[in-house]
Amino acid sequence: MSQSPVERALSYHTRTKHHLRRYARGPGAMDWSTQPDPFRTFEGAPVVPLPLRAGGLAAAYRDLYRPGAIPPAAVELDSIAALFELSLGLSAWKEYRGSRWALRCNPSSGNLHPTEGYLLSVGAPGLPAGVYHYVSRDHALERRCALGAGPARALAGLLPAGGFLVGLSSVHWREAWKYGERAFRYCQHDAGHAIAAVRYAAAALGWSAVLLDDLGDGELSALLGLDRAADFAAVAAADREHPDAALLVVPAAPLGREAALAAARAAAARAAELTRLTGEGAWAGRANALSPSHVDWEVIEDVAGATWKAHTEEPAAPLEGGLPPLSDDGGGAPASEILRTRRSATAYDGRTSLGAGSFYAMLDHLLPRPGVPPWDALPWAPLVHAVVFVHRVRGLDPGLYALERSEAAHERLKAALAHPFAWEKPRGCPDHLRLYRLSEADLRSAAQIVSCHQEIAADGAFSLGMVADLGATVRERGAPWYRRLFWEAGVLGHALYLEAEAARDGGGRVRATGIGCYFDDVFHELCGIAGDDVQSLYHFTVGGPVEDTRLMTLAPYEHLERARPAAPPPPARGSRGSRPEAP
Repeated sequence: MSQSPVERALSYHTRTKHHLRRYARGPGAMDWSTQPDPFRTFEGAPVVPLPLRAGGLAAAYRDLYRPGAIPPAAVELDSIAALFELSLGLSAWKEYRGSRWALRCNPSSGNLHPTEGYLLSVGAPGLPAGVYHYVSRDHALERRCALGAGPARALAGLLPAGGFLVGLSSVHWREAWKYGERAFRYCQHDAGHAIAAVRYAAAALGWSAVLLDDLGDGELSALLGLDRAADFAAVAAADREHPDAALLVVPAAPLGREAALAAARAAAARAAELTRLTGEGAWAGRANALSPSHVDWEVIEDVAGATWKAHTEEPAAPLEGGLPPLSDDGGGAPASEILRTRRSATAYDGRTSLGAGSFYAMLDHLLPRPGVPPWDALPWAPLVHAVVFVHRVRGLDPGLYALERSEAAHERLKAALAHPFAWEKPRGCPDHLRLYRLSEADLRSAAQIVSCHQEIAADGAFSLGMVADLGATVRERGAPWYRRLFWEAGVLGHALYLEAEAARDGGGRVRATGIGCYFDDVFHELCGIAGDDVQSLYHFTVGGPVEDTRLMTLAPYEHLERARPAAPPPPARGSRGSRPEAP
């Protein structure tokens, strides 16, 4: 008997766990001759070079968290360019012994970047209506679909005034090349990071952005042109893109949760008309091949099919109220600076500590508040929580802690973390922050073992595992929620990245990094977790970074400033172009 989509999704999760004596099935060694090109292009599509405008934005980072503090920018070519520059654009180039690779504002496992970005524009000054693909290397939009005046007017009538869509897709092969069967998880993390990156960038412009969660994958595929067989005819199936998500961006902040979700629902309800209009447009461009040959990871294609989403109409979950406004600590740094200088640490010094106040402030930014990014982009209540290894937080005992991101999760988490833990509120912890000390202990060695023996999990101020209501949620809401849980984990990780980058603490500078390699059930056993209702989806760590002084850092778009539209080629086959962005 064939398995149901829910059974296939949960079976994939079990199959792709890492174990102390056996890792999930992977390639064994990286074949540098087939390293995927990190940049998708569409040959023959007209190119719209984008200006570099993000550095001119005046918004302070802390103003992102104050609804209404940033006046909405006009929707025009310059502001749309800044949105993509701050969300999916390059943040730097690294070079070592002749090998060169790009970093981006949106992080990615192994710096492999499966995520592609698209724009559905209803027309703006300097940017005609149509469907565009974003090329981060060139900071340019490729016009995949052009609309005439009539269809453009009709399209504008289907979205809020000034609104447009940002679409996201994934090339699973880019991650599978290095990580094998577990790669589908990492693609979903990266989609979550990209959702958060778009939301933060929109906030820096005074705009709202919310997920079109009702939209089906088939509708999104048609809207972005991913289903156009002729345009992908010259590339292997593994080089094609899987639809992920679309966000409705509106030049008003804050819309209010109900108004934003209503606008997103209305846009998704008009998906048939949206796809009809773009389907009748003039399409151009043929996708480039990413690798000369591929390894077929059938389990990834199976779980992608199992989690394929149909059009739905699910009511948005209400948020719990009563949270105080976020603190203004570190408010002087420009938002554009924090968004563009975000990096993944590759090693920690094992000394840098974090004050309890700074630690609590970071965790506070993981709680959803109306009109506050990135959480106002998601229409569901929190399903992902954190079990924290505290190593070097001044004023807090080392040990194991639990952060509940909603009051409704308390009894479920307490039952799931079944060891006889203390569940005590730390002294000095803000009343609204649902952080509990489970046990006092030096868990540096345990954290390192759990994270595939990586020292970075032990050498920071703290590390954590994100736990979710996995089995229960997928069984109750359907297989597509498997992807959404990982998206939420990616959004949470992105918030930690930026809060670490913005932190101003007497213990020293800190940076974060995501950890995709961890021993799932070793962590579960440490927490007392049994069964699959609650599972760990993503690990993270924050500490004092050790810079690799062997690497030369270059500005992200100096090649464009020298001579546009010339751009450096992608990393040569056989080079270490996939320098890890995260462990």
